[in-house]
Amino acid sequence: MNEKMNFTSNTWRRAWILSCLVALLTLPLQAVENYPYRSDYLWVTVPDHADWLYAVGEKATVEVQFYKYGIPRDGVVEWEVGTDLLPADSKGSVVLKNGHGKIQMGTARKPCFRDLRLKMKLDGSTYEHHIKVGFSVDRIQPFTQEPQDFWAFWQQELASAKTFPLSFTKEYAKEMSNAKVDAWLLKIDLDRDHHSFYAYLLMPKGAKPGSCPVVLTPPGAGVKPIRDATTRRFYPENGFIRMALDIHGLDPTLSEQVFADIRAAFDNKHNAYLRQGLEDRNTYYMKHVYLGLVRCIDLLTQLPEWDGRNVIVQGGSQGGALALIATALDPRVTLCVANHPALSDMAAGSAGLTSGYPHFTKESGAYGEACMKTLPYYDVVNFARHISVPVYMTWGYNDNTCPPTTSYAVWNVLKCEKESLLTPINEHWTSDATDRQQMEWMKGKLKK
Repeated sequence: MNEKMNFTSNTWRRAWILSCLVALLTLPLQAVENYPYRSDYLWVTVPDHADWLYAVGEKATVEVQFYKYGIPRDGVVEWEVGTDLLPADSKGSVVLKNGHGKIQMGTARKPCFRDLRLKMKLDGSTYEHHIKVGFSVDRIQPFTQEPQDFWAFWQQELASAKTFPLSFTKEYAKEMSNAKVDAWLLKIDLDRDHHSFYAYLLMPKGAKPGSCPVVLTPPGAGVKPIRDATTRRFYPENGFIRMALDIHGLDPTLSEQVFADIRAAFDNKHNAYLRQGLEDRNTYYMKHVYLGLVRCIDLLTQLPEWDGRNVIVQGGSQGGALALIATALDPRVTLCVANHPALSDMAAGSAGLTSGYPHFTKESGAYGEACMKTLPYYDVVNFARHISVPVYMTWGYNDNTCPPTTSYAVWNVLKCEKESLLTPINEHWTSDATDRQQMEWMKGKLKK
């Protein structure tokens, strides 16, 4: 196993503090939750371990700095500490002098992440921030256990799905194409229950038969158009065939107002489709989604331009979860890239532990007896146990959507060749540079 970690030296961190102040003037317009675009203020939080990681029993200290307009500001910071996504169990305050202060976070008694949550009132406004540090994270294990018939259940479902003939429509998508890329809008029929996926298929213009690896990209959570077909066009521009999916059977050319109306009716409370049918493993909404991933690979591997060797699945959040699931279910998959996977250790919340997105609650009914029997059949950690091909994972520690606890729960059960890029400061996002780095990793791993 080869694990790559992104750590910083103490010297570099000091220089980075100053560069952050300059960077505020030049940040591109993108979702950078830690340091909002064109923000007047900046938090800098520096743990006394450069990698933000500690052993159980070690005490963590965090230096806190606050700047407004690039000028250090004094004030009182109210703080609290709790285990990842769980209520606080300690709190206090620190007075910043010359914009600086230190907070003793304490330690942890078992492997976990601890979250330091900060709040400061200044000039009539309240400013908030947080930072998570880990304790013996290589020992984090999932709450979710694998049912004895887990693999048999999915093998039976896969065999049944194959009896339905693959069928799809294909329409040239001029608006998604350019001088280097041809794009098509597909509608893929999945089963006899009339479930379908829409997808954009992007292919290098003029691709020759047998020349291209294929990449399947499932979507993040929600009901929305396929948004990354053009932003990831660098895949076909570098010789890959890429399929970007919708999993709800909704035509991505519908207006945003139509999607908003559908979200309001279908995806507005109690985790919506991710809760639908959870009382029975045979009726759960995500069943046709998981099986549909394999049908997409059926389609991709029938394309004349496929190189006959390389099948890659890549995604983030819900898409990262589905990437890992497809990799486990389909032996044709040769590589997997997953960013902060959702749907991981979902039942942990029933025991008062950190659970993965969609963060089910007792109020949703998801922790009732029937649903608790279903959840393990759909949890990423149980699929991860069956993966044998190389996996590349990326996650950030400050993520409150797909918390680092559940990413480690997945990572630690993987027994395959694996590499990780750890980006502690990240919340629920990856940079453009990371996205391109993942493609380069794929290129370096292709079967010749």
